[in-house]
Order: sequence, then C-alpha cells, then structure tokens
Amino acid sequence: MELFNNASLAAYTTFGVEAFADRLYRIEDMEELRLALQHLDHPLILGGGSNILTVGDIHRDILRIELKGIEVIREGDTSLIRIAAGEVWHDVVLWALEADLGGIENLSLIPGTTGAAPIQNIGAYGVELDMVFHSLEAMRADSGTTRVFTREQCRFGYRDSIFKNELRHQYVITNVTLQLSREHTLHTTYGAIQDMLTAWSVEHPTIRDVSRAVINIRQSKLPDPTVMGNAGSFFKNPILSREKYEQLFKDHPDMPGYPAAGDLVKVPAGWLIEQAGWKGVSRGRAGCYEKQALVLVNLGGATGQEVWSLAREIMASVQQRFAIDLIPEVNVWGT
Repeated sequence: MELFNNASLAAYTTFGVEAFADRLYRIEDMEELRLALQHLDHPLILGGGSNILTVGDIHRDILRIELKGIEVIREGDTSLIRIAAGEVWHDVVLWALEADLGGIENLSLIPGTTGAAPIQNIGAYGVELDMVFHSLEAMRADSGTTRVFTREQCRFGYRDSIFKNELRHQYVITNVTLQLSREHTLHTTYGAIQDMLTAWSVEHPTIRDVSRAVINIRQSKLPDPTVMGNAGSFFKNPILSREKYEQLFKDHPDMPGYPAAGDLVKVPAGWLIEQAGWKGVSRGRAGCYEKQALVLVNLGGATGQEVWSLAREIMASVQQRFAIDLIPEVNVWGT
C-alpha cells in the first residue's frame, strides 16, 4: 500500500481540475484493501476518475483501487470472464475482441475502470452492462467481509444500481464477472453505427467492425480528456412519463423521445441543453462542448467550482424552459 500526503488529484480525474487530498492510498491487492477499510474512517473510493468532479480539497482518505487481472472462469460458446476492479474498461473491451468474445463491443472507449462499471450500469449505443453481467464480488466497508452480488441483486436501472442507492458507500467492488459469447449478436441500429459500416462498405460486420465504428463515432463527438478535460456525459438523459412527454411535444414538436421501461420516454439531455442555448457557451475557463452539449469541458485551468457553477446554470435554464430536472451523472466531491 502506497501513501501520498497532500496529493494532487488533477492527474487522477479526467476533468483535470486541481484539488488536493489529505491522504491518497494506492490499493493493489485484496489484503491492502481489507486493512485500509479496517483502519480508515469512511474513505472515498477512486477508480479511473472519469465520473468525478472535485470542487474543493478533500479532507478525507481516498483509496485508489488498482486491483488487476482478467481470468476466464468458464470457457465455451458462452464464457464467464472475471475482471479485477482496477482494470481499465476499454482495455477489457480490447481483450474481449482479441479473444473473439462478443457483448461489450458497443461499450468501446468508455472511460473509467471495471469496478465502477456496475455502479453506473454503463451503457452506449443500444447496449448496457447489465445485458452481459453475471455477478460481482464486493468487500463490505465496515467489516472487510466479501459478498457476491447476482444480476438481480444489483437492481440495475438506467445509469443506476443498488450501489448508488441503498448500498451507497457500503461496499467496494473488487471484481466483476461478465457473460460473453462466441456466438455474436450485433447491435448496429443505434445512432450512426450502421451508417458508418455502410460508408465503409462493410456488409457482414464483426464485433471488431462494430467496435471500430463506435470508437470513430465517440472520437468525432467527444473531446479527448487528455487534451480537454471532461467526464463524458455530464447529465443523465431524463426519463419522462408518456403523458408529460406528449404535453411537451405539443409545444416542442421536434423534441426527440425514445421508449424506456414500461410506458416511459427517454429524452436526450444534449438536445434539451442545446435548445436552451448552451452548446458552445463558456463561463470563464469552463464550457459546454461545441460538438456535444451533453459534455462540459475544462478549457484550460478551470476550477471545479467553475465547472459546477456552469452545470447549475444549465440545470436551472432547462428547468425554466422545459420543466425538466437534469440530474448529473458525475459525482461531485468537495462540496
């Protein structure tokens, strides 16, 4: 276990805003994690830092989870793959492609680590993690005991799980088991995937083709966090009742809506933000990305407070115009 005092967090988060932590511990194995949880008082858990905005210094212990390893625990047409929480998610996608295992190719280039993926139930281009999820192991923060969670026990929802609700801060995920297949079922109808495959004259796409298309789409729409700090989508896409959506549609007939669970409708947050006039707008050194309004960016030297202030302006504006509450996907630390 390696300890850093007064640690700068700028390099540990994709927003790249400066903040300092009193103590940051690098956790590389299960015993280090168990000892840390036994001796530290409610530490914060940090993975890839791709879903965190620091708006001030952190006067709590931080555990950076760096558990590594990918293991095939059952092989066949459908294989079970156990992945340590500290593995970079996109590296896992590349590993699966190399092994000809399908199911997560649409989740290519999503930033962050594997341990964070179930908390958020990451999703993109018509696929969500719960579609290939088998189980996970987690360590209880107050006792160091481990527990296995099945798919049902995780209570997955849209960008949601039990770990964001009833069990928030109670467990640290240590590994995730996915069910991937050599019999590939491709998802190419969402977004511009099929258009890109057609432009490439790919008539019989493979999982590698789908991954390549997703990567190209993401790179064309989203800024590289190593160049321009960001956390990807800053807000969730609102889920509305069909009644409310239809009422809004009368006044905004171009408002897009997509079927969600039950009789609900998902409205793109990026469209709402753009219609409210925020796309490409900056406040100081923070901005709303010019190519994708759903992304807030660090234009260079921004503070977390500048980014958060812009986010709150956007939320108030969308609420005023559409009577819709935008909910941040990003976790805000230091408030």
